[in-house]
Amino acid sequence: MSQAPLRKGEFRVADLPVSRPFTIELRPDAAERAEIAEALNLPSVRKLTFDAELQARGKRGWHLSGKLGATVVQSCVVTLDPVTTRIDETVERRFVPEMDLPEAGSETEMPEDDSTDLLGEVISVRDVMIEALSLALPAYPRADGSALGEAVFTEPGLAPMTDEDARPFAGLQALRDKMDKES
Repeated sequence: MSQAPLRKGEFRVADLPVSRPFTIELRPDAAERAEIAEALNLPSVRKLTFDAELQARGKRGWHLSGKLGATVVQSCVVTLDPVTTRIDETVERRFVPEMDLPEAGSETEMPEDDSTDLLGEVISVRDVMIEALSLALPAYPRADGSALGEAVFTEPGLAPMTDEDARPFAGLQALRDKMDKES
């Protein structure tokens, strides 16, 4: 039976050295960065590096620790102008065999540790890099000086309701002002 070819950044667990750490350096080229940018819905990924070390833990587990560096361009949430962001993240993952995970349907508390992945025949350091980049992206990037203005909508002929009108005590203040004028 032939094995499927590996993509760049993928490693067969059976081929990894267990007695020493395995060093990995991923430097996607322009075409790979464009593919990653498209997958993450980004205008571009200008730079992307991932330096990692993969080391055996116990009899069948693996530990990946690395440093992600990236320069990405996102669209400003206010103006849609390009926003360039530098990302530097430390990445930790543990790969454990299925038998080390809780049994399906059993009652267990969710651990706060979200760095544990199921160990398969292949460890994709490339996928870990892309996931870490995705999680490190700013959720609401803003261009310098951009501000969200106030939008007011109403039917023709009516006065629009503003954010000031919607304040919880705006009506009470108007009532108090009216009572003060009558006194």
